[in-house]
Amino acid sequence: MFSKVLIANRGAIAVRIERTLAKMGVKSVAVYSKADRDSLHVENADEAVYLGEGTAKDTYLDVDKIIKAALDTGAEAIHPGYGFLSENTVFAAKCEENNIKFVGPDSSQIKLFGLKHSAREIAQKANVPLLSGTGLLKGVDEAIVEAEKIGYPVMIKSTAGGGGIGIRICENKDELVASYDNVCHLAESNFNDAGVFLEKYIRKARHVEVQIFGNEYGEVATLGERDCSVQRRNQKVVEESPAPNLSDTVREQMYTAAKSLAKTSGYRSAGTVEFLYDESDEKFYFLEVNTRLQVEHGITEEVYGVDLVEWMIKEAAGELKGIEEFKAVPNGHSIEVRVYAEDCINNFRPCSGKIDDVTFSGKARVETWIRKNIEISALYDPMLAKLIVHAENREKAVEKMLDVLTESKIYGITTNLEYLKSLILTGDYKDGKLFTKMLEGFLPLELSSQMQRYIKINFKRRFPVQAFAWTLI
Repeated sequence: MFSKVLIANRGAIAVRIERTLAKMGVKSVAVYSKADRDSLHVENADEAVYLGEGTAKDTYLDVDKIIKAALDTGAEAIHPGYGFLSENTVFAAKCEENNIKFVGPDSSQIKLFGLKHSAREIAQKANVPLLSGTGLLKGVDEAIVEAEKIGYPVMIKSTAGGGGIGIRICENKDELVASYDNVCHLAESNFNDAGVFLEKYIRKARHVEVQIFGNEYGEVATLGERDCSVQRRNQKVVEESPAPNLSDTVREQMYTAAKSLAKTSGYRSAGTVEFLYDESDEKFYFLEVNTRLQVEHGITEEVYGVDLVEWMIKEAAGELKGIEEFKAVPNGHSIEVRVYAEDCINNFRPCSGKIDDVTFSGKARVETWIRKNIEISALYDPMLAKLIVHAENREKAVEKMLDVLTESKIYGITTNLEYLKSLILTGDYKDGKLFTKMLEGFLPLELSSQMQRYIKINFKRRFPVQAFAWTLI
């Protein structure tokens, strides 16, 4: 086992990894920027290395700085967490070159699954169901021909990247022609790879993912599934496990497909096989593989009684054996919400500023990096915390989450706590009627009233005379 592990990340996930390392008796090394000097992940670490000031590119994404920090502190391994360098093949390879263990799959696997078109090829070899689609396209003329074969609507997708960047839904030939060059440009500028392909688009789909884990001995375990359908702008907002309203037959088929894919590729460490699920005909299709720990890994841990970070550390050290014998039996239901510093009535604009006070409900598993008087920077992702509940069934988990959102308070900056509470209260959510576009146009009644007041106040400031008539509204 390693004696010291560096965490190449910040915020809640760095705090989360530190907790497991402490439990295992392994020393932790944090890295931090000037903006994060007061973060809990710095305070909780055994050692901390300053990366300087500036953006993520100048700090957490600087491969040379991270490698130097590991070498200077004597860290034998680096855990990348999620985001940042977690799926960066150059970084993983640099770790290997410097005899530092990268806690995750090796660079070749990250590269293989990092490009969506090559991931589709592996999925096909593993007999995993695929949406109708193409390989990399040579130009818009080929795209037009292939789209006619697939049938509209189709998605034009960049092979690299993620987060919804480089995806366009096209209802017809004209939209495809208009979108093609734009998607290629976005892919080139964001991911340095202009490759694109087509895939059939399902209008009302669910996003269900299976947690996989492989080790160097060729063993693969599947640890249940998570429903991540509640999304806004392709970013997950609420996740839960097990997925509601999913038949045992479909569930087992998903596990089989995910395990086949992992076995075919010789996958190691934690990973997630993502599927689109068409509830109307109970069919699912391969979407992609995330070669890292997911943000929502905590709900799997709650339901299956495992510590995925510990498994990752042990696997990297060659000490994880017998995982295929692990009985992955679900216990109850778990829900996670992501708390963001964002203004829901102002197009979800990220917010920054000082937190005057913060209180989280004692009924939740809280994954956070914030505390009283900490400054929230505009330089990084605005996620402040993940609130996780676990109960004996979904109905009680929903009730528990409502209590948690009511009892949790963050003062000094605007957050999405009320938005989340209103979402959980909707009939569709309570009934488990989830799909990826369910948040389009959703604005809670209370927030709608706030928005009306916001518009009126700003109108009066700009047009005081005309606003006189508005007072009668």
